Amino acid sequence: MTAGLDTPDRRGRTGLDRHGRDLTGNPRVRIEDVEVLSCDWYVLRRTTFDYRHSDGHWSREQRETYDRGDGATILLYNTDHRTVLLTRQFRLPAYVNGHPDGMLIETAAGLLDGDSPEEAIRREAAEETGHIIGTPERVFEVYMSPGSVTERLHFFAAPYRPQASAADGYGIAAEGEDIATVELPFAEALAMVRTGAIADAKTIMLLQWAALDGPYRHS
Repeated sequence: MTAGLDTPDRRGRTGLDRHGRDLTGNPRVRIEDVEVLSCDWYVLRRTTFDYRHSDGHWSREQRETYDRGDGATILLYNTDHRTVLLTRQFRLPAYVNGHPDGMLIETAAGLLDGDSPEEAIRREAAEETGHIIGTPERVFEVYMSPGSVTERLHFFAAPYRPQASAADGYGIAAEGEDIATVELPFAEALAMVRTGAIADAKTIMLLQWAALDGPYRHS
């Protein structure tokens, strides 16, 4: 008996090796096998499939996919003060891959965890910034790393009002989160993209959207 396949893993999941076996949307792809390599928290699978190339020949391929669920992110902005509200937190993968200290400046974000994208981003905005938002504006949906990660990220934006006081830190302590808020003039945030001080893809995408099509497009 294998956890995550025949018996529940620590998140209560079974049948993880059946995910993706019944795909029929692309006649050039025939799924042959799905193997679960790891299901400690997220799920790492190795899929074997036959692929018909443009010249008509078939080849046997294998790819590993990392399934962490879908997520959502949001740009909080205040047009009266011409500011955006971002977060700063430690990111181990960035740290081990060359970031000087692993402390990334980002838009608030998190996994859906079974909620709708709108519900999830309202939850994450409150947990990571302390701000309660209304109905967020949907911006777009993007596959952030489609070569290996299944995640689809839902992008939102919403106005925020400055608070009289802020907490020392945000996030879920039980999950190891230690998140600080960073309020920046919008022009300064854009400049930080150019210098590399902001190096998070989702944050750069939302800042550029705000300048091109969003609340600061007429600036």
